[in-house]
Amino acid sequence: MVTAGRRVALDCDVLVIGGGIVGLSTAYAITRAAPGTRVTVLEKEPGPARHQTGRNSGVIHSGIYYRPGSLKARYAVKGAAEMVKFCAEYDIAHAVTGKLIVATDRAELPRLHALVQRGRENGIPVHELGPAQIAELEPEVRGLAAIHVGTTGVCDFTAVAQRLAEASGAEIRYGSEVTSIDRRADLGVAVRTADGAVVRGRMLVNCAGLHCDEVARLVGDDPGMRIIPFRGEYYELARPELVQGLVYPVPDPAFPFLGVHLTRGIDGGVHIGPNAVPALAREGYDWGTVRPRELGATLTWPGSWRIARRHWRYGAGELRRSVSKSAFTTAVRRLLPAVTEDDLVPAPSGVRAQAVLRDGALVDDFLIREGARAVHVLNAPSPAATASLPIGREVARRALAALARG
Repeated sequence: MVTAGRRVALDCDVLVIGGGIVGLSTAYAITRAAPGTRVTVLEKEPGPARHQTGRNSGVIHSGIYYRPGSLKARYAVKGAAEMVKFCAEYDIAHAVTGKLIVATDRAELPRLHALVQRGRENGIPVHELGPAQIAELEPEVRGLAAIHVGTTGVCDFTAVAQRLAEASGAEIRYGSEVTSIDRRADLGVAVRTADGAVVRGRMLVNCAGLHCDEVARLVGDDPGMRIIPFRGEYYELARPELVQGLVYPVPDPAFPFLGVHLTRGIDGGVHIGPNAVPALAREGYDWGTVRPRELGATLTWPGSWRIARRHWRYGAGELRRSVSKSAFTTAVRRLLPAVTEDDLVPAPSGVRAQAVLRDGALVDDFLIREGARAVHVLNAPSPAATASLPIGREVARRALAALARG
């Protein structure tokens, strides 16, 4: 970055890697908090929101599932309200539909009651329902008891990301895959992309999602975790009239996944899923996509084997539903008895970037760490899209504080 004692001009103040909803929300927050700050976003795809942001169920989560006081709980509750307001302000398709969380087995009732208490602790309006009330809202759904969460909704997160990109005023460089990073404490950060371009900034923000741990290592920071990709497999319901809104099972608190649920999207279609299975690549949207280097990184991480030993029974069930449509249909029929195999039409899958520690612990909350001239977002799974506006402000606050320190 220095030639013959001459300082090389910087292209921007903050260099954001990743054009998903969190990276674009961060750029948006920086330019609003500090007008005049020059922000450049590097995204390897030809447009925004091509991975986690654009490949999910489109649900604006209420925050009911998350531990009171956690970043997930605080940001989801605040983010849900802000996301609805943002969509209304920018004329983005959305709807506040509410959702049902349904217990289909007596063993689930204590967990359902615990969710009622958790929701109230998080400041979320929750109403308890019996079988007759479930039938009034969802005539084809069967359950022993349920809770109705009124603040849940749906929206088009890809459209939100596109609007954030436009409204941020940042320079967005699509088709810019990062290949190397040179950080020098007194001079800033230089990023080289696959096309040979070099972009220089005073500091870097890592919002690379499925590749965030790799970007942290390129910077020279030890992330202390590894992204283990889990593919979420979906079907679309051929008879969408069977489902009126959003219907979820009671989740198992031992796992970060919410189970197979029914989601009427903003387009009127109903998605069923996801089934969660290990992906064989970080962007492995089907079993045929295998990237040996990435798979090797997963298999050599000690935490991967500890997860497998700890949760192999749960994983075996997910794998069975992945390879057997009949098994998947059986799981869906616990909530929706009228569904048949013919009703389930394969739909595009998504991949979740799950941060896993060396001891096999799944990072449960959002994880943001700082290094010299760098801020790293190292775990931002669901409800990250819902919470993207407050997450972006928090990352922006840290980046601007680092700039102020010089």
